[in-house]
Amino acid sequence: MEKWTASRLQVFAVADDMRISPFYSDGKTYGTPTWIWSVVVGDHLYVRAWNGQRSSWYQSAINQRAGRIYLNGCNFKVNFCPVQGNVELTVKIDAAYRQKYGHSAYVQPMLQAGPQSATIEILPA
Repeated sequence: MEKWTASRLQVFAVADDMRISPFYSDGKTYGTPTWIWSVVVGDHLYVRAWNGQRSSWYQSAINQRAGRIYLNGCNFKVNFCPVQGNVELTVKIDAAYRQKYGHSAYVQPMLQAGPQSATIEILPA
């Protein structure tokens, strides 16, 4: 399984321009890019769906497990892996959201059960 490089993760940790495009059901066509917040925890890149598991991009990411992201001015082919049931990791991801986006009134809703249940790790393809 591929991993992000340390230098790439350093850039991702401060970048604020992520757009996520899971494949449509055909498994070949990229979905419409959705602007989304991303955080880095340790050696991993994570995102959450604002609307929780009902989010259309989240559903596509879970079903197709692949797509692409645009981050820091570049497109990357990626794989998606759901993150659920790990309380310790959820606490760390919450802290990363607070640190990176604490200036925004929208950060608190991202720390609620709905978005937490729709957390995805993004891995390079």
